[in-house]
Amino acid sequence: MDPVAQMLNEMKNAQAVSKETVSFSYSNFKHEILKVLEKFDYISKVEKKGRGVKKVLDVILKYEDGLPMISSFKKVSKPSQRTYSPTSKIKSTKGGRGIVIVSTSKGVMPGFLAKKNNLGGEVICEIW
Repeated sequence: MDPVAQMLNEMKNAQAVSKETVSFSYSNFKHEILKVLEKFDYISKVEKKGRGVKKVLDVILKYEDGLPMISSFKKVSKPSQRTYSPTSKIKSTKGGRGIVIVSTSKGVMPGFLAKKNNLGGEVICEIW
């Protein structure tokens, strides 16, 4: 399974049973995606812990009135089928209630920032 899809799925499942934290094996790409989610209030905090091979990402999940902030996600680009999009084709999710995460030449960012900076890239996922 795709590591990013697995990470998002584990977060969604942890929120379904009201867990406070969840841990993932470390990768720079996962860390960048989690920093975007933290910046836009989908998770409370992401911390990198450990050294060398034992690095992990600890994520503190966020709830609002007992409901999880991440209700669902859609993985757009998969390892077997990458999906790239120019600036003009990056769209909003759920009428602006969610975010599209795009990997651009300037780093991982939400779709609306990629459009604002006139950057296209690989569309990773949609989160709402």
